[in-house]
Amino acid sequence: MKRILILSLALLATACGERASDVMQGYGEADYIYLSSQDAGIVGEVLVREGDTVEAGAQIFRLDPERLSYGAQSAEAQRAAAAAAVTTARAEAVLAERNYARGAQLAAQDFYPRARLDADRAARDAANARLAQARREASAMSAETGLARERLNDLAGAAPAAGTIEQIFHRPGEVVAAGQPIVALLPPENMKVRFFAPEELLSQLRLGARVNISCDGEGCAEPIAATISFIAREPQFTPPVIYSLDQREKLVYLVEARFTGAVPIRPGMPVDVRLAAND
Repeated sequence: MKRILILSLALLATACGERASDVMQGYGEADYIYLSSQDAGIVGEVLVREGDTVEAGAQIFRLDPERLSYGAQSAEAQRAAAAAAVTTARAEAVLAERNYARGAQLAAQDFYPRARLDADRAARDAANARLAQARREASAMSAETGLARERLNDLAGAAPAAGTIEQIFHRPGEVVAAGQPIVALLPPENMKVRFFAPEELLSQLRLGARVNISCDGEGCAEPIAATISFIAREPQFTPPVIYSLDQREKLVYLVEARFTGAVPIRPGMPVDVRLAAND
């Protein structure tokens, strides 16, 4: 038993010694798109399942429109009433203008009292003021009606990009607050890796440089090319997710690299990162 233990430790030490010094450890990371509604409501339908691949513009979910439809109907009724008020105010303004014009003509011939003409002028100005106010209110109600319609349209959530449905947070019948995520979408271009570079390798890394990513599992037989998109300015201690004993006490720099297309790497998957030969 003792001999087996010694042999195992020797093999482990040999494997660690053979590990290339330019190998950096990391893991898959994703920038999810969280789809939600701008209004609170009850989830009416979820039109996808976790793992589904969807195209940009595909309908993902719908909230029950009944509550907001009442508001849209009320806004439409108020818009129609405001439009009718504009029609009435316009007719009154036209009549007041005609009365004043007729009085001014008669007053010029000394057939119309000056006081009566002043009253006609005041009536005309008041009618024009009411017309302007009615038009402002009609414009405001048109805006309210448009907003109500848009709120109804926003109850149907569409995918802003092609990708995979990663998680469904709420199901039909559940109440959600405004802005509360209902579905998480992962476009392939939003997949990346995070890895940790020791200080001695930092000088070889730069934004836009290529690295090769290796992983275990299906689709990982060949290294996958990625491009460095972020390098931390400040160092940190090796995080506990990295289990290399010889690096645990060293300072490392967080680096991110992104892919140009779909890859078999998933969020949380451990990976090995090597500098590309031409970099």
